[in-house]
Amino acid sequence: MTRANEASTPFSLAIIAGGQSRRMGRDKAFVDLGGKTLIEHVIERGADLGQAETILITNQPADYEQLGLPMFRDALPGKGSLGGIYTALLKAASEFVLVLACDMPFINSDLLRLMIAQIHDDIDIIVPRVDGYPQGLHAIYRQTCLIPIRVQLAANRLKIIRFYDRMRLRYLDEADYAEFDPAGRSFANLNTPEELEQARLLFHAP
Repeated sequence: MTRANEASTPFSLAIIAGGQSRRMGRDKAFVDLGGKTLIEHVIERGADLGQAETILITNQPADYEQLGLPMFRDALPGKGSLGGIYTALLKAASEFVLVLACDMPFINSDLLRLMIAQIHDDIDIIVPRVDGYPQGLHAIYRQTCLIPIRVQLAANRLKIIRFYDRMRLRYLDEADYAEFDPAGRSFANLNTPEELEQARLLFHAP
């Protein structure tokens, strides 16, 4: 398998560890899957991509101290995942930020490298789609998104993709990433005990 070339433009990796985890009944980030927590899987699979830094966006920094990552609280609390993306862009040292949710244990390093290879001066967002729907918490954002996101947050419009039509996008569809992730498992986020059990079956599948 040919690996995508990494971008020459510096970028940061930001892991979003927010949310109430109400449907899971406990903090999703620390749910065990195959002997590691979900967030440990994300950190491991997101390592060695050539990022300038890896940061964590969380409002409970004491819970995550053992991970040894720089942590930042939401700049605008109570604004959901979009607020987490905004904080990541605000706090990251790089103009481009690869944003990943903490509850996506099947992210694929080669798919991430494919995304990173798309970083270019004329692009604001690089995002995969599944059945035509953008995966906003598995995407690369540029700091040019800060003002449009801030405007959307001020209006309390918290759907991530709502500002996309004002940005320059590079979409990756199934045909683009099939070589790396034909089943699209990268985008599976675990919200319920039932989804966790399904993930455990997948994790141990041959």
